[in-house]
Amino acid sequence: MTSSAQTHYEQQYLDLMARIWSHGDERIDRTGVGTRSIFGTTLRFDLSDGQVPLLTTKRIYWKTATREFLWFLTGETNIRPLCAQGVEIWTDWPLDRYRRETGDRMTREDFSRRIVEDADFAARWGELGPVYGKQWTDWPVYEADAAAGAGLFRRRERGINQVAELVEGLRRNPGGRRHIVEGWNVAELDAMALPPCHKTYQFHVADGRLSGIVYQRSCDVALGLPFNLWGGALFIHMLAQQCDLLPGELVWMGGDTHLYLNHGDLVEAQLARQPAGSPRLVLGRRPASIFDYEIGDFTVLDYHPQKHLAAPVAV
Repeated sequence: MTSSAQTHYEQQYLDLMARIWSHGDERIDRTGVGTRSIFGTTLRFDLSDGQVPLLTTKRIYWKTATREFLWFLTGETNIRPLCAQGVEIWTDWPLDRYRRETGDRMTREDFSRRIVEDADFAARWGELGPVYGKQWTDWPVYEADAAAGAGLFRRRERGINQVAELVEGLRRNPGGRRHIVEGWNVAELDAMALPPCHKTYQFHVADGRLSGIVYQRSCDVALGLPFNLWGGALFIHMLAQQCDLLPGELVWMGGDTHLYLNHGDLVEAQLARQPAGSPRLVLGRRPASIFDYEIGDFTVLDYHPQKHLAAPVAV
């Protein structure tokens, strides 16, 4: 292995993958596929000068990941807006429920098409429950309802927008220790198609630079982590622009960090490749708020990845 590969930012990801595949604890997981897993991991990435932790040993579809992240910021919980953009990241979970409850073995392509074309069908089968964006932008709050009687509560029409409060907090008190966005709402986990994996974000300002930690309770290293690293870096770059700061560092922390047993071909192929290059993110404009970014606002320069590696998603 060359010295350039040893110092490349992606090498820590490849080292993590190799460690899990060689030494991870083999276990049966929720999906029944089985994993090799380790617990408690950390990766760090410099985001200065537009740097982003895009993997180069395989193509990462960063526009797809960006569309998902912008969807989070809308607070939307239905897959229809994603499917309309050709983003199928979340389609497998409602499709699985549809097949179980109806017995209809509709193809993924036909299911997604019907979600887009039929609003009633989407309302019935495209809902994911109060996942990520709902918690980020509308965390439920309950208030005493005097009109209904003592001891009774009603849900406030609009909950807490954690992202809006985060932006305000970073502007008003950059040295604070409460710059947190949390997705793990215990009371609503059972209503979610999938409880949040990247559950906690915390931010820190030092010397005019914004850094962030992403804590992920459960991490599919082969398929999920590349998107999660991009999402964490993207969030920091957007927040920094909105708060007149410079991007600092992304710190990623994993709890149950695993590779699925049916991802062996991908793992071996990717570990045989050498990382190279240094892609940069350019933000084309500064929107009025963090909720007003559009996909055309993001450009990645100098990204020349090796060819895509595919593997099945465990649902």
